[in-house]
Amino acid sequence: MQIAQLYQLYLDFPQVCTDTRQISKDCIFFALKGESFNGNSFAEQALEQGAKYVVVDDPEYYQEKDSYVLVDDVLSSLQDLARFHRQQLSIPFIGITGTNGKTTTKELVHAVLSQKFKTFATKGNLNNHIGVPLTILSLPKDLEIAIIEMGANHQEEIAYLCNIAKPTHGLITNVGKAHLEGFGSFEGVKKTKGELYDFLKAHHGLAFIQGDNSELRAMAEARDLKHIIWYGFSDNNSVKGGLVKADPLLTIFWKQVEHANIIYKVNTHLTGAYNTENMLAAVALGLHFDLNAEEINQGLSAYVPQNNRSQVVKTEKNTIIADYYNANASSMAAALGNIEVIEADRKAIILGDMFEMGDESEVEHRKVIEKAKSIGVDKLIFVGKAFFAQRDGEAEYYETTEDLRQKLSQAPLSGYMILLKASRGMAFEKLVDLL
Repeated sequence: MQIAQLYQLYLDFPQVCTDTRQISKDCIFFALKGESFNGNSFAEQALEQGAKYVVVDDPEYYQEKDSYVLVDDVLSSLQDLARFHRQQLSIPFIGITGTNGKTTTKELVHAVLSQKFKTFATKGNLNNHIGVPLTILSLPKDLEIAIIEMGANHQEEIAYLCNIAKPTHGLITNVGKAHLEGFGSFEGVKKTKGELYDFLKAHHGLAFIQGDNSELRAMAEARDLKHIIWYGFSDNNSVKGGLVKADPLLTIFWKQVEHANIIYKVNTHLTGAYNTENMLAAVALGLHFDLNAEEINQGLSAYVPQNNRSQVVKTEKNTIIADYYNANASSMAAALGNIEVIEADRKAIILGDMFEMGDESEVEHRKVIEKAKSIGVDKLIFVGKAFFAQRDGEAEYYETTEDLRQKLSQAPLSGYMILLKASRGMAFEKLVDLL
């Protein structure tokens, strides 16, 4: 079936699904394959559950029925359909990528712009070669601005996602040491994230850049980007701001440099001083789309983080900074810098392994250990095989999260401000009930 024909089916039944556990009535089910499953085998079940059409690429499961659509490759067809749909839309598409903070920045931009526009942002972490197409195909018809998060763990992936989402505006939050197994090196990270800048330049798009980030500035200069709005902490930017306090929730200020005498302060529900620049990015986008200061500040102050990203959780015994959705070398450093400046009577740091660090794993874990020690907190705990391999007598080390659970059940912590930071695979949510 040609993509134009498939698109007509989509227009008639504009709901797309790839999981039989989430089938909605009259949706189109795309039978994707994975390492351990073949979605083609669920086609009949999807129809029985209410799907209108099933898109398959295995002749063994294809049936001569109007409800079956046979294609060469289901994943490619899903991506091509999303690309074709995107080409029919003339609204702004804001592409957001970066090593750290892209999800929080996406949510902040959405919170701000939704004060004035009908906006839609990537749900959860649907930011890869499957999630981006699904996001585009779920956009409501009356949409005014789309905000698309784009993630990557290997080179050329951002370029591919840009070719589908075709952003008119773009933002790289930062570049750091993450997914080094896939990128090969830090230079590989910069090259891949910079593919967003490449696309914007080629298509005369507008980039929003943290002007005090030397890596991002160098990446922009190397590409000779012309259309840029700068934000950051110095007067060299169009939008300037900074941290007022973190106790542990953030209060920030911001201003337009051209109107230097008018300064705005915003109280937020976010923790983590590193989120200041994420909020300034949202301010810069809000100003570009002609929101006034009241609308921008309302969006920032109303945003409440979720999914264990920069959250403050108060239990009966402690106050927890829950930041264990993911971790890498740069986000660890940022989290440690944040706990260092927060005022608290007693502080505890519990850090878990960083995954996908490749050949640099041992060195980067050692750097985290030394940085954490330098802060001088009351309790310092490391968890995971990578940290455990470098154990010493200056902190507590546990090989698994379960080992620490057992220790906490015997010797609970109480009265602490606790930073919980680890890669998702460490399952640090299992510790919260004991803290």
